[in-house]
Amino acid sequence: MPARGPAEALYHRILTKQYASLTPQAVSVWCRQLGHETFYATYNGLGQLEQRLPRDLDVVFLSCYTQPSALAYALAKIYRRAGARTVIGGPHAKAFPLDCARFFDVVVKECDKSLVADILAGRFAPGSIVSSAKPFDDLPPVEERMPEILASAFLRNGRRHFLTTIPLLASVGCPYSCDFCIDWNNPYRLLPQERLAADLRFIAKRYPGIRVAFHDPNFGVKFDAVMDTLESLPPGSRVPYMMESSLSILRGSRMSRLKETNCIAVVPGIESWGDYSNKAGAGRKAGLEKVDQIVEQLRVLYDNIQYIQANFIFGLDSDQGSDPVELTKEFMDRAPFVWPALNIPVPFGGTPLHVKYLAQGRILTAMPFAFYYAPYLTTTLKNYDPVTYYENLLDMSSHSVAWRMLKRRVSVARTYKVKLLHWARTLHIKADMRGHRRILERLRSDAQFRAFHEGRAPRLPDFYQHEYKRILGPYAELLSPADRTPLLAPLKLPAASARL
Repeated sequence: MPARGPAEALYHRILTKQYASLTPQAVSVWCRQLGHETFYATYNGLGQLEQRLPRDLDVVFLSCYTQPSALAYALAKIYRRAGARTVIGGPHAKAFPLDCARFFDVVVKECDKSLVADILAGRFAPGSIVSSAKPFDDLPPVEERMPEILASAFLRNGRRHFLTTIPLLASVGCPYSCDFCIDWNNPYRLLPQERLAADLRFIAKRYPGIRVAFHDPNFGVKFDAVMDTLESLPPGSRVPYMMESSLSILRGSRMSRLKETNCIAVVPGIESWGDYSNKAGAGRKAGLEKVDQIVEQLRVLYDNIQYIQANFIFGLDSDQGSDPVELTKEFMDRAPFVWPALNIPVPFGGTPLHVKYLAQGRILTAMPFAFYYAPYLTTTLKNYDPVTYYENLLDMSSHSVAWRMLKRRVSVARTYKVKLLHWARTLHIKADMRGHRRILERLRSDAQFRAFHEGRAPRLPDFYQHEYKRILGPYAELLSPADRTPLLAPLKLPAASARL
């Protein structure tokens, strides 16, 4: 989303720039391989969105997650007026394809090179929602993606900085079926390890010491096979890498193999103290017993890597009372070497959570997609009224970014980069908390606003109308009130059809 001040601009320029997805880079390479002149750009909240690409394009491919989808919709309107065929893919298109079809000529759920070729050949009528028979089996190698990587992650002069990151994939899908996750029904598949080994060799030779980020939904499910590939490089040539994985995978001697292969950061999903324990490797444990086990496991993990972020979701149906809050604060106190990322439940389309909440009438259907992200609550919660929920969320956030916690985190950090990261993230969360407080104050003082969040008043409050314009800036004017209201109905696919 557009930066709203100097602090956000700096954060976007350094960190957000590194979050560019890998699949759009593959699409750009496939188009080039098919003989087309291609232009690739990313948007990290800085500058004029519509100036990133030429205006006289024949086909425009866009990819985004749900929060900035309004920007994609606005850009689609601009390019449609210029005569371009517009195509959207990525997480938002997969989650809410029917809503995307209101703005784009073609909506893509899963893609491969063959499907991209069909789109470029004009084989789909406007309004089509299409998908390859299965997700891609492989990606273009890093060497072929370098024009896109240079554009997305490096400085304008082609030089890298200390946070420059190259994205890789070792696998797709996940063996777990967490009801909130868009990969809940995407089977785990290991991608060709020969290509991964070749990519690692290329990176080590061309950009020694640069960081690699694995974009796998769950890294290392086939742990030995992936580690064997990483260990095929000589120890002195192994590039530092980051990944997201389940704690159920990271056990025993596997942790030392992470160190040996130069893993520097791990992001496990703990999610809840009362649910998802199999994924966290805690079996049937819950509550304080689960805290005890996970703290000890992460302590051993931290002996082998530099940085850990643990993901939590507060407000799930399994959360009730003050226990989740107090347990999370207990975890923070006992594991200052772990950065706790606190998330709000978001009902992304196509997930069991979305189907359940929609059937129960718990989704605030007037909320635009721009608010499908913290600090905004887009559902009613089973066990918390909105005031109590935000009070608890602020309690945990305040505990997390207290100066004493920052001091402890900095004291246990082993590198200056991690120390700086703790400072940056603490200041960033402190700024975000202003948004939480604004919503809490409004809930306490505005009866209509509270009625909306309790599911008793369907009309979108004026607060969110103004907030929408503030967030999107000049692009808000391109989207009417009807455009902003999401179409949440699920897509019903024919039983044996891969392309609609």
